[in-house]
Amino acid sequence: MGRTKLERFAENLTFDNFFQPTYDQIKDGYYLKGKWASDFFKNNNPLILELGCGKGEYTVGLAKKYPDKNFIGVDIKGARMWKGCKTSVEEKMTNVAFLRTRIELIEHFFGKNEVSEIWITFPDPQPRRIKENKRLTSPVFLKRYSNILDHNGIIHLKTDAFLLYYYTLEIIKEYNHRILFNTSDLYSTEEIIDAKNISTYYENIFLAQNKKINYIKFMLSKNNE
Repeated sequence: MGRTKLERFAENLTFDNFFQPTYDQIKDGYYLKGKWASDFFKNNNPLILELGCGKGEYTVGLAKKYPDKNFIGVDIKGARMWKGCKTSVEEKMTNVAFLRTRIELIEHFFGKNEVSEIWITFPDPQPRRIKENKRLTSPVFLKRYSNILDHNGIIHLKTDAFLLYYYTLEIIKEYNHRILFNTSDLYSTEEIIDAKNISTYYENIFLAQNKKINYIKFMLSKNNE
């Protein structure tokens, strides 16, 4: 029998690598801001975020593949994050953490140049024009990322939503960001890349429906800082 949401919320709080800060804990900057590698992970390894991590498949999958890097899954839905967090604890993974918060607050948790990469996997495309600024690749969010990414920081977007895919390409062009790799049909490419090595729960559903998966790997322009 599956656990209820309340049971998952309660178990999350028992995990040493699960963080659920209150507003009072972040209003002046979270205590681990700028110190995740040194104070939590106890190393100097690069830090990678998965924003809107859902069940945390990418967070855990990448952490298994790259034990010399640190990974943090970020989402507001704690019941979903429970799966990835529980897996990482049961498998005694020391390079994984999960942070329950709204992504628009990301600058409260990470310092300047602290993050090496950001993965955005199948976010809500926010199809209504009035909610454009809520898209995780809107200029509003990219500005936030620029304040925490290092100068060589990379952003990955995977989405089944062509609206979000083409919107992101337009934003990249408008703001002179740099595309490193781009495809509107990820699984038809011959490139051997991490974007094809890990499939999320929702991605598998989309693939079963014969939907094409879009992928963009890009860097922010220094003018965005």
